[in-house]
Amino acid sequence: MAPHRQRAIHRGRGRLKTADLADKHELYQRSVQCPEADILFFDRVFRRHRKRKPLSMKEDFCGTAFLSCEWVKTHPERTAVGVDLHAPTLRWARENNVARLEPEQQPRVSLLQSNVLEVTRPKVDFTGALNFSYCVFKTRDELRRYFETARRGLVDDGIFFCELYGGTEAIVELQERRRCRGFTYVWDQAKYNPIDHHTICHIHFEFPDGSRMERAFTYDWRLWTIPEVREVLYEAGFSKVELWWDPVDGDPKGDSWYRRTEDEENQLGWLVYFAALR
Repeated sequence: MAPHRQRAIHRGRGRLKTADLADKHELYQRSVQCPEADILFFDRVFRRHRKRKPLSMKEDFCGTAFLSCEWVKTHPERTAVGVDLHAPTLRWARENNVARLEPEQQPRVSLLQSNVLEVTRPKVDFTGALNFSYCVFKTRDELRRYFETARRGLVDDGIFFCELYGGTEAIVELQERRRCRGFTYVWDQAKYNPIDHHTICHIHFEFPDGSRMERAFTYDWRLWTIPEVREVLYEAGFSKVELWWDPVDGDPKGDSWYRRTEDEENQLGWLVYFAALR
């Protein structure tokens, strides 16, 4: 069961019929991301703990900054900072997402070509590291350093959110297909090493004419476990770490299917949010 199984929202400006005409960033946004659900979740958990509306966010490993742009649409005082190392993707974000915002919304999105290990200003209400992006850090020392940096970048009552996937199928080689409007999303778990949990995964896209966008995205990760991530968050100085579980029978139209939990049966595939309170 692919880790993005319930994150998709089908959107776009038309049906895509061939790999030659498709844009991989648009395909990713249409098949993987669901910023509406993310924002509902962040807002609900933040208000639950802090009794106020969150207004500022940082999107680490932001890529196309899709989440950041959707965030500023939800309130006229909301701001977003997106951080990513890859200049071409940030350029795509500015031209295709930021540029489509209303004129008054655009200045409220700041995109930084920087290392997430170095950005702690401006301080924000919450930071999100989504789509398992922090799994690029493969040692506890590296992961702890990132979590420490994320914590320093929060206001005094800030919250850090990140995700993790796992399950019995997460550690086997497989390809899973999911139909989207105009194309098929393919999640490819190409390699897994049980000694160090090193995993190589790809995303491919297939089209009705038989063409295929091969390895549109490749991920070289350590597949961390829930207790490891929680332990390192505490080691980084967070005062409380909650686990929010996504049941397989959840409702993909909102965020309400995520539940706070400490005891679950293993599944073929699962998704969780960590909410780490500063």
